[in-house]
Amino acid sequence: MPPIELRARPRNVELQTEKTALLVVDVQRDFVCNGGYGEFLGNDPKLLQKVIPPCRNVLDAARRAGLFIIHTREGHLPDLSDCPKTKLNRWPKGNRIGDPGPMGRILIRGEAGHEIVPELAPSPDEIVIDKPGKNSFFETELDHILSSKGIETVLICGVTTDVCCFTTMTAANDHGYDAIILEDCVAS
Repeated sequence: MPPIELRARPRNVELQTEKTALLVVDVQRDFVCNGGYGEFLGNDPKLLQKVIPPCRNVLDAARRAGLFIIHTREGHLPDLSDCPKTKLNRWPKGNRIGDPGPMGRILIRGEAGHEIVPELAPSPDEIVIDKPGKNSFFETELDHILSSKGIETVLICGVTTDVCCFTTMTAANDHGYDAIILEDCVAS
């Protein structure tokens, strides 16, 4: 397939489809849906919901172009053995990871709130990485998966811009990938 020209800053990028991956970061029900944990904390989910349509457009285009696609979900094991105390104790009791929330236990793998929104649901051939931190490379197989596929460029979309997307972008750069955040496909 011919390269795809992507307008970017500080320079435009020529994407080789066989060496490019799309990473859809943490578009989970608890973060972006009305009635989810984010809203329970006082956040306005509408600010995050606005990325669903452009992310869907990018996801559809990536599928048509044959890009390698990975989805991530932030969440923890039910026994919380993979949750650092600093992250666990960040919120008061009743609002902590593992406590009951509007869509099941907060940030626990397998709970309803942990699931990716239906509009961006992974297809059966796409990888889903569950991660215990903000950075998608932290304690996951992401680097191994990308390098084994010969990926050189990672396009990043999802939530939240200033936390999970940013830490994933900087980690991707540290791992030697050309990481590009799709500006209209991220929100905080």
